[in-house]
Amino acid sequence: MQTQETTLDKIRNRPRFKMFTTLTKEEYAENLKHYLDEHQQEFAGNVNIELATICVKTKEDDYWKPNLSLRTEQEDDQIVIRGIFGPSSSVWTFFMFLYFLFTILWMTFFTMYYVENQIDSHEFPWALPASFVMLACIAATYAAARIGQNKAKDEMTKLRRFAEESTLPDEKIMDL
Repeated sequence: MQTQETTLDKIRNRPRFKMFTTLTKEEYAENLKHYLDEHQQEFAGNVNIELATICVKTKEDDYWKPNLSLRTEQEDDQIVIRGIFGPSSSVWTFFMFLYFLFTILWMTFFTMYYVENQIDSHEFPWALPASFVMLACIAATYAAARIGQNKAKDEMTKLRRFAEESTLPDEKIMDL
């Protein structure tokens, strides 16, 4: 099986893929456990029937340490394995919270500035500078995420290889 990295893979924070298998959920979980045992010096993880989380063993734990989440689901008469590469869910949630918070604050401060100018009031002279500070915070959050992604590039490559090699050669993989 050969996969190619697309432009979408490069711009996505959490690339996803989908596999169809003829194995049962139990057989797939056993195959993953066996592959993980064979490569335990390089990978660590937790595998059960419906969900598996795999990460690369490293000397240091960075905030953007990627992992591979594999969810096994029944779809019609086939078993579907959905995979997501990315940071842990707590890190992902934290970054999304920061984006949301800074964006809402930016909109609030800019609206205050705009309304102040429309009604010719001078009650909030700090609103425009505060909106620029929020834009700087959004940019800093984005930069922190990109730095984390660049630091984890080798680990992402290893996890992608794990996803490809741990499946049977006759499985059908679709990038989403």
